[in-house]
Amino acid sequence: MANQKTNKTIYWSLLTHEDWNLYIAATSGGLCYVGSPNQPVAELISWAENRFPGSSLVEDVASLQPYAKELIEYLQGERTSFTIPFDFQGTAFQMAVWNALCNIPYGETQSYSDIAHAIQKPASVRAVGAAIGANPILITIPCHRVIGKNGALTGYRGGLDMKVKLLQLEQG
Repeated sequence: MANQKTNKTIYWSLLTHEDWNLYIAATSGGLCYVGSPNQPVAELISWAENRFPGSSLVEDVASLQPYAKELIEYLQGERTSFTIPFDFQGTAFQMAVWNALCNIPYGETQSYSDIAHAIQKPASVRAVGAAIGANPILITIPCHRVIGKNGALTGYRGGLDMKVKLLQLEQG
């Protein structure tokens, strides 16, 4: 993926809810990052340096409050979709995959090949997997809803424990 040449300001905060500790970040355009659970801020810093070279990271709990609120409502089982704006950038292929992920209904799963067919690239299952792995906004762009064709849980940037928790949460 080509680096985005920008001098954006990226606002960040640590979302803490029960046993969830996730760094979240947003630009003036919307949520741009949800990190892996219990990871140090270095994960966020590395992501920002790679995706938005030259940008400034500014801790701003107040600015992140609307995003944190919806994420917490989701984690409490009170929200099944998100209304917050997103600011995510990728290749055309990644964007197609991430948009397809957003069409997977709450509580349902699809396979990597289902996503490849949805974007009309049925032979691109491995590339779909790579695009899913590059998803910068865990939970809200629901890559946790993608499983192996045989029903097996497969890799997840947030770790398989997080994936299991999210899928169980959505099963009620």
